[in-house]
Amino acid sequence: MRIAFKGRLALLVAAALPLPALAQFPTKPITFIVPFAAGSATDQIGRAIGQGVTEQTGQAVVIENKPGASAMIGAAAGARAAPDGYTVLITTNTTHAANEHLYKSLTYDPVKDYAPLTLLGKGGQIMVVNPNSPAKTVGEFLAQAKQQPGKLSFGSGSSSSRIAGELLQQMANIQLLHVPYKSNPLAITDLLGGQIDMMITDTATGLPQVKSGKLRALGVTGQARSALAPDVPTIAESGVPGYEMGYWFAAYAPAGTPPDVVKRLNELLVKATQTAPAKQFYTQTGTDPATSTPTELAQFQQAESKKWGGIIKKAGIQPE
Repeated sequence: MRIAFKGRLALLVAAALPLPALAQFPTKPITFIVPFAAGSATDQIGRAIGQGVTEQTGQAVVIENKPGASAMIGAAAGARAAPDGYTVLITTNTTHAANEHLYKSLTYDPVKDYAPLTLLGKGGQIMVVNPNSPAKTVGEFLAQAKQQPGKLSFGSGSSSSRIAGELLQQMANIQLLHVPYKSNPLAITDLLGGQIDMMITDTATGLPQVKSGKLRALGVTGQARSALAPDVPTIAESGVPGYEMGYWFAAYAPAGTPPDVVKRLNELLVKATQTAPAKQFYTQTGTDPATSTPTELAQFQQAESKKWGGIIKKAGIQPE
């Protein structure tokens, strides 16, 4: 009897002890820094994942949009944040695979300044023009560009968008005028107003404009047609064989974030991709869900940086 009583007493004492700090994290709101403007695909997935984290923890997730300088402003802010787990950078291959090959000096180190958390998704892009454009197909746009070298313009608000346009020039042997923007939605605004002639943007940003009739879709950048726009051919099948250009989303904490907090954030973010808000984002934008361990994300980022660097070098783009 005494042994049984002591056993029960031990359990009661253990239950009364405070839980480890890890189990209680987070105890206050978390900030998601998004280095692109509100309405961008990265903003949309950040908000969806944030809702999923709130559902799990009861803590609010605050979205802080910091666009500009090819997402370097937001990326640097994410790197400089306190490494306590309460600031997470929701970003893309723009900041963590492409920028280091596009700019001579960065305001952040894409490897040393961050603790990788998890991949969040992978997606494709869509080539769009104003409905008043004479080009109704990729082939017609290319023919128009060849007749007027350097006259037609394309806008971009991310490295994915820019490199997609640069790769098109290279593979189709055309010359376009590049017009940079802080974020893809801002470029879309000028495309709607006729200030630029074309852009290749993430599906999440471009497809709603196509479905509403405000823009015309010429092609998609994937190997296969998008299930959300099956009537839109791939650029590869429209006269540019082998053309393909996608993008990815991922989450990072500042370097120095404790390993147990990194583990907890990874668990929260991965589970958040399975919640209703995230599933709605994936379905509506044609984004493929993709998660990883922190180590897997670090390895993936390294491989992607090498791949993007190769594309940029082959396209003849000189670092600015």
